Amino acid sequence: MTLVLKLGGSVVTAKDEPETVDDDALAAAADAVADGPRDVVLVHGAGSFGHHHADAYGVSTTTGTHDDAGVRAITGSMERLNAAVVEALADRGVPAVPVHPFSAGRRDADGELTLPTGQVRTLLAEGFVPVLHGDLVAHEGEGATVLSGDELVVELAVAVDADRVGVCSTVPGVLDESGAVVDRIGAFEDVAAALGDSDATDVSGGMAGKVRALLALDSPAHVFGPDALAAFLAGGAPGTTIE
Repeated sequence: MTLVLKLGGSVVTAKDEPETVDDDALAAAADAVADGPRDVVLVHGAGSFGHHHADAYGVSTTTGTHDDAGVRAITGSMERLNAAVVEALADRGVPAVPVHPFSAGRRDADGELTLPTGQVRTLLAEGFVPVLHGDLVAHEGEGATVLSGDELVVELAVAVDADRVGVCSTVPGVLDESGAVVDRIGAFEDVAAALGDSDATDVSGGMAGKVRALLALDSPAHVFGPDALAAFLAGGAPGTTIE
């Protein structure tokens, strides 16, 4: 059974402290992954690393930059965070290896993403745990724009024919208007009133964008908090199930 798992940037970093790993949270997440199955593709968000620099240079999923210093700052910060995540996993015996999307992906002038994923499938088949991350991507007409971890999750779930998808966030699931966790979502209309219009929400940070993207998958997806990570990896369905 192949899993695609995303660790949100806010889960593994101190989001208000530029380029600061939340060591305790990362250790807890790495412990859970180490105790789980090995057929896993892992994606982590940007947290206080990439977002800090992207804000400074005014870069988003739709607005790019041609500033080479900005590109180096953003991609460099993500490589540093990726190295910390990979190291935490490797220290626990997980055969984690880095895969950097900026080196391979591109968007055309219409914003359509092309992301080669053959290396991820091969690494999985050879017994590795590929670890990807939110990053920049070459974008025709824009220079470089943000490629969010959420978009990566969707691309990878299709590419590796994932049986299950997990999104570990700082909240225990998708919340309704009263703040309670929604058990199951089968259509965006089920939670539209609580989440609002995803068209106005950047997919790298908005729950509405996450829900719309995950609904497009054939495999079931689950949105849950850090305390439920071990349960998801053990085959459970914590938080909100989206299918």
